[in-house]
Amino acid sequence: MDFLRPASWEEALAAKAEHPTAVPIAGGTDVMVEINFDHRRPEYLLDLNRIGELSEWEVGQESVRLGASVPYSSIMEHLRAELPGLALASHTVASPQIRNRGGVGGNLGTASPAGDAHPALLAADCEVEAESVRGTRLIPIDAFYTGVKRNALEPDELIRAVHIRKADGPQQYSKVGTRNAMVIAVCAFGIALHPETRTVRTGIGSAAPTPVRAKAAEDFLNAALEEGGFWENGKIITPAIAKQFAALASGACNPIDDVRGTAKYRRHAVGIMARRTLGWTWEQYRGAGRTLEGAA
Repeated sequence: MDFLRPASWEEALAAKAEHPTAVPIAGGTDVMVEINFDHRRPEYLLDLNRIGELSEWEVGQESVRLGASVPYSSIMEHLRAELPGLALASHTVASPQIRNRGGVGGNLGTASPAGDAHPALLAADCEVEAESVRGTRLIPIDAFYTGVKRNALEPDELIRAVHIRKADGPQQYSKVGTRNAMVIAVCAFGIALHPETRTVRTGIGSAAPTPVRAKAAEDFLNAALEEGGFWENGKIITPAIAKQFAALASGACNPIDDVRGTAKYRRHAVGIMARRTLGWTWEQYRGAGRTLEGAA
């Protein structure tokens, strides 16, 4: 196994172009596990740790440009207001040591359906900035996951950053595991309210071959909230609406039985998480509305 260690982004792109099978490594929290257990033996490892810009972020007017190697601990500490769903997801990642090393770029590159960041990224809406010596392109998150541990990157492309919409409303994240730390998700659910567009987005992890959105549940809820005038009047969402949303979210799953949980349990758990996170986010939205009305 050859170890490539570029000193700049340009050198990294050139190395990836010359060796398309080279596996990028930054935090190494996924790649090294596979290598240590002899599940993977790449011909080349492409070390990106000398490229400082990958660990930087920029908060813009509408979105955050998050470098591929920004560690979860930095998201938790510095971007909780802008990216609350991703910050909550970051809290559930393994141990403090892993959160100091791992980043969103690694989750996206590995594209495991159990990756903790995926539901939050899907719910928040984002684009993946991929680059090669041929140029740069932005891949919508909805088009990024193409199969089990497969993504839309070309062989010569690297993930440089992720452009994530800043939260314009409450976001939540929930994860089921065998314990509260150092555990791979049995299933996970993310939700984000977008009051500016009067829409709700979701994300489901570890309950299908790829991370997915519960689109039928979103469509139902968006219509129910609009028809009932909920965005304006801030009424409590009725149990019937919450129940149907949860059922549709559960129906979006296509899970398997494995050592962590059965398919039946995953569907059930996703429905429970969908109902609960909807309740939490809507109460936050109603509270924010009442605060603004009182201030006025």
